[in-house]
Amino acid sequence: MPELTPHNIWVAVGFGGQALFTSRFLVQWIATERHRQSVVPNVFWYLSLVGGLMLLSYAIWIREWVFILGQGSGILVYTRNLWFVRRQKAAAAD
Repeated sequence: MPELTPHNIWVAVGFGGQALFTSRFLVQWIATERHRQSVVPNVFWYLSLVGGLMLLSYAIWIREWVFILGQGSGILVYTRNLWFVRRQKAAAAD
C-alpha cells in the first residue's frame, strides 16, 4: 500500500476530480440517449463544479497556471448555470 504523504493525497484529489469531471459526460450521454435528444441534466453541472474545484485545488498545489486559469474560468460557468437552474426551479414553484 502506498505511503500516505501530502503528495499522494494531492494526486488522489487530482485523480478524483478528474474522475468526477469525466463522469459528467457519461451522465449527459445516458440522459441524451434516454430522451433521444440533447439533454444536460442538473447533475452534470454539480459534477462539473465539484470536479472542477478538486482539479483547481490540485492545479494550485502543482502551481500550473494554464490549468489554474482553465479550471477557474470553468467554475464560473458551472456556478452560473447552477444559479439559472435554481432560479428556474424557484420560478416554477411560484
